[in-house]
Amino acid sequence: MDTLKRREVVEKILKENSHPIKGAKLADDLNVSRQVIVQDIAILRAKGINIIATPQGYIIPNMIKEDLIKVIMSKHHSDINEIKEELEIIVDMGAKVVDVIVEHPVYGELRGVINISSRRELNEFIQKIEKEDSKLMSSLTNGIHYHTIQVKNEDVYQSIIEELDKKGYLMTNK
Repeated sequence: MDTLKRREVVEKILKENSHPIKGAKLADDLNVSRQVIVQDIAILRAKGINIIATPQGYIIPNMIKEDLIKVIMSKHHSDINEIKEELEIIVDMGAKVVDVIVEHPVYGELRGVINISSRRELNEFIQKIEKEDSKLMSSLTNGIHYHTIQVKNEDVYQSIIEELDKKGYLMTNK
C-alpha cells in the first residue's frame, strides 16, 4: 500500500471509531512501524484533521451535537484516591472527562487530553499515574484545576455538580 493510501486508511479508521486507537495497533494492522504511524498522524494533522493523542490512543473527536460541553473547576490534593474519586463521580453519572486544564502563572493554560468515559479507562489512567510516578498538572496550581466534561443533558450535569460539591471537590462553576 502506498503512503497516500495508508494515510487515507488511517484517517478512515479514526473517523469510524468512537474510541481511541493505539498507534501500535494501527502499525500492526497496516504492517508498518509505529514511527510511520506517528509521521502519518503528523501529516494528517497538518492537513487540518483534528486528531488527538490520548493515553488510550489516537482519536478524532466526534462530539455528539446533542451533548453539552461544560467546564468545572475543582480543587483537591494530588492524592491519587481523591483524583480517582473525583473522576469516578463524573464517569459513573454518564459523563466523559475530556481533559484536565491548569492555569500556569508563566505558561498560561496547560491542557492534558484524557478522554475518560468509563471505570475501565479511569483505572488504566490511575495505573499509568502510579506506574510513571510523575507529577500531576494540578500540583502546579496547589490542586486547582478544570475539567472539560461532555454530558447528555443539564440534569446529568447538575447531578455531577451536586455530588462533587458534597465531596468538597467543586470550587465554582464556569
